[in-house]
Amino acid sequence: MVLFLALCFVGIAIGGLTAFVIFWPLALVHLRDRHPQVRASLGEGAFLSPGALGWLLGGRYRAVPDAQFTGLATPAMVSAWVIVGALGMSTLLWLWSVALR
Repeated sequence: MVLFLALCFVGIAIGGLTAFVIFWPLALVHLRDRHPQVRASLGEGAFLSPGALGWLLGGRYRAVPDAQFTGLATPAMVSAWVIVGALGMSTLLWLWSVALR
């Protein structure tokens, strides 16, 4: 049962990854088109850049005064945290199943 729950969390992480792949590129394109100075501060390859992901996960994107942008970046941040949390829970449950053997 524990491994089944771990697999369920992997499924939740896949759902979060799907949402992240949809919303984060849309947010980056919006930055490129309407806020090039912010986009330039994130650097090249911002999709998986540790600095850009830290900027997103830390919520520092809220400093950009654009409701349309935050409307795209907020679901990207939530989905990124869902990925992190679900994979963390899945790992903990897997370790628990190993310890129970």
